[in-house]
Amino acid sequence: MDHQFLFYTLLFMVAFLYASVGHGGASGYLALMALFSITPDVMKPTALLLNLFVSLTSFYQFYRGKYFQWKIFVPLAIASVPLAFLGGMVSIDASIYKKILGILLLLPIFRLLFFKNVPAEELQKPKMGLSLLIGGGIGFLSGLIGIGGGIILSPVLLMLKWTDQKQTAAISALFIFVNSLSGLSGQLVKGISFSNDMVVYVVIAFAGGLCGAYFGARRFNQNAIKYMLSVVLMVAAYKLLFTTA
Repeated sequence: MDHQFLFYTLLFMVAFLYASVGHGGASGYLALMALFSITPDVMKPTALLLNLFVSLTSFYQFYRGKYFQWKIFVPLAIASVPLAFLGGMVSIDASIYKKILGILLLLPIFRLLFFKNVPAEELQKPKMGLSLLIGGGIGFLSGLIGIGGGIILSPVLLMLKWTDQKQTAAISALFIFVNSLSGLSGQLVKGISFSNDMVVYVVIAFAGGLCGAYFGARRFNQNAIKYMLSVVLMVAAYKLLFTTA
């Protein structure tokens, strides 16, 4: 199979799956670009730009389903947006970048395979101070690595039992959008590079995100795709953590 066609196919699958659970897909895009040996200087802004299109599409569908919670989102965003901008301005060594990304890729694997829905009677009231701390930490890391932060925020929300899966998806989607926009702005300040195929990437990711958000907000059965994407992420994480290629 032609490598470019394979990349496009996997890009569509990543956008589809991540949008179906309220994510922009940056960790998946970064995993694919790592597997195809694209440089970190191109990976970070590319992933954030694709995030903008897919996460906004996902947020719209989940918002229409009345799953969004402003009271939970606002404190997280207030702390995360300025720190995502600062993180986007920071440049780190390529080898360190790959190791951090490899570790972060393990989070969506656990999120996809092991986290179950939280029953309504078990939901807890969020704490303002902890919300600000979580938002700020995730925001800075988001800008630094080139992700929207949803892969970190989602399992945190579920572990703390602040939201159920649908609410988590809705909050994560908008959280990813604002952090991606902020992180990308920070990168624009110091100068960034985009792939010559960026228009094609955006079209494919947007199409996948549109389909994924539509079906995900309507309880689409996505188990098979979850397992396939998890394998892709595992391979990418291994490559980033244990190889020098």
